[in-house]
Amino acid sequence: MSIWEYANPKKFIATTTPLVPWLMWTSVAILCVGLTWGFFFTPDDARQGSTVKIFYLHVPSAMMAINAWIMMLIASLIWLVRRHHVSALAAKAAAPIGIVMTVMALFTGAIWGQPMWGTWWAWDPRLTSFLILFLFYLGYVALWAAIEDSDTAADLTSVLCIVGSVFAVLSRYAVNFWNQGLHQPASLSLDKEENVADVFWYPALVCIAGFVLLFVALVLMRTATEIRLRRMRALEMRMRG
Repeated sequence: MSIWEYANPKKFIATTTPLVPWLMWTSVAILCVGLTWGFFFTPDDARQGSTVKIFYLHVPSAMMAINAWIMMLIASLIWLVRRHHVSALAAKAAAPIGIVMTVMALFTGAIWGQPMWGTWWAWDPRLTSFLILFLFYLGYVALWAAIEDSDTAADLTSVLCIVGSVFAVLSRYAVNFWNQGLHQPASLSLDKEENVADVFWYPALVCIAGFVLLFVALVLMRTATEIRLRRMRALEMRMRG
């Protein structure tokens, strides 16, 4: 069986529709466990106090904001190379979710940063690149809405997604590129020495797992909706013709 078989809209919907409720409820359960564990059963940090617990929302949402754009990039490249409509619609479906994740990351980052830095916002390299990524998200959604022909919209938004990927990378690695800036290095890393203490690390991983599953469920659900809307528009055009 080839993965490209799921580029068939009918097979995509038939395969993913039964999965969505399971993914959704599993993600909700995991998030309830992770957030309860993190907010109520972990100690305050020695330097940051209880404000460190915003970590359990900020880090997963920031990771998903970046990874959502990377997923859109892959789907856009598949569209440009293989012209599979499901991939273009999957990228379109992921964009509003990415916007919500980006807003959540910016908002929780401001709440976390104010007591630590003494300001709600700073033109730090990572924060600035993240804000620009948010503007690219808005531009991506607006471009889809502005162009009537869906194939042309998919082509142009795919190009925009490729350009915006520069800022997705910068928002992830800006701390490594520039030594100056208020934003601390990554809290989670494959290098165990760079991770936060285990008492914070384990519930954070649970929260990240919940965010990932929630993102997958929402993308599958929204992609199926986009496929159905495309079919409805095609039927309307036939009836008018």
